[in-house]
Amino acid sequence: MTRFVTLPTQDMSTEEAYRLLCGCVTPRPVAWITTQSADGRVNAAPFSSYNYVAHSPPMVAINIGSRAGELKDTARNIRETGEFVVNVATESTLELVHASGADYPPEIGEPEQLGIELVASTIVKPPRILATPVQMECRLEQMLPLGRGLNTLYIGEVVAFHLSDEIFDGRYVDTVAMRPISRLGGPYYAGLGEIFHRPMLQAPPAR
Repeated sequence: MTRFVTLPTQDMSTEEAYRLLCGCVTPRPVAWITTQSADGRVNAAPFSSYNYVAHSPPMVAINIGSRAGELKDTARNIRETGEFVVNVATESTLELVHASGADYPPEIGEPEQLGIELVASTIVKPPRILATPVQMECRLEQMLPLGRGLNTLYIGEVVAFHLSDEIFDGRYVDTVAMRPISRLGGPYYAGLGEIFHRPMLQAPPAR
């Protein structure tokens, strides 16, 4: 017989709640976000509390927590400029993605520090990361403070998709060829692993 440990959250610490959520809610896709400060400095950082939240128009959402009561560079830049780019993190970019998650001071841009090659966006000011096969230019739609104020959900409208011809045939994205990575609990990442095929039981939205 399976036995369960029950942990009420009423008096749970922030650290324990974070640890449990990261261990339970997996795998989590990784958004490698590029932003640009008001004075032009480019920032790149990974976030795994991320997903799409709407398709008409297309929208994505990223939860960004504060650090020691201060906004992270990505959050501050999004608030200042209202723009960001979601670059899909892949197996081939894993080491750079992980390195860009270090706590760099605001005056240091990760792309310059780590040698991350950038390419200009077409609509928003923050550039894209050339090594990623999928890049989504976004404009901030909403900011939603959550919980006790440590987290804010940033919802962005995707104003342009950039898709490598190595993973896009003009209609469909080849997820297997894209080789996206995800976060698990603790210091672990994962690739696609075994893939299970089942027929679609509902038609995709048409409107």
